[in-house]
Amino acid sequence: MADGFGEVSVLFADIVSFTSFAEKLLPQDLVILLNDLFSRFDDLSNRFSLEKIKTSGDAYIAVSGAPVPQPRHAQVIADMALEMLSELARFNQARRLSLEMRFGIHSGPVVAGVIGKKKFVYDLWGDAVNTASRMESHGVAGQIQVSESTYRLLNQEYEFYERGVIEVKGKGEMRTWFLQGKAC
Repeated sequence: MADGFGEVSVLFADIVSFTSFAEKLLPQDLVILLNDLFSRFDDLSNRFSLEKIKTSGDAYIAVSGAPVPQPRHAQVIADMALEMLSELARFNQARRLSLEMRFGIHSGPVVAGVIGKKKFVYDLWGDAVNTASRMESHGVAGQIQVSESTYRLLNQEYEFYERGVIEVKGKGEMRTWFLQGKAC
């Protein structure tokens, strides 16, 4: 069964150049490494009361505002993304690595729920999900790229660097920003 949510914020995070990094490790070592990093992100997700949607390979996907509505969904997901960057730095230091991630956030409506008969998984559907994914895939290593809708929800409380208009696959031209941190 699926429900509509009018306002959520979706986060996609992906490890940069993961395929070439993974080729240098034994599969079991790779799983241990990803489990460590994503478990740290799970702890953050719990702390911020976000819903982890899934991991897919080296991607981590979460939502704020579903299944429990959250009036400050954009602020909560922004705080999560900023903390994920800090946690990645701690992870890299502990493991003597230099992994980088790209982050993408978009805010808007989604449909969320569980469908099918086997391997039940809570999932999201809609343009907001696709746009958040594009914010990540068209992003820059070490940056949290946000769409205009997310920027509008956050620009009074957070600092941004305007990236400008970029061509986004399947979306056309979009104006985007890089989230830098909370405003002083």
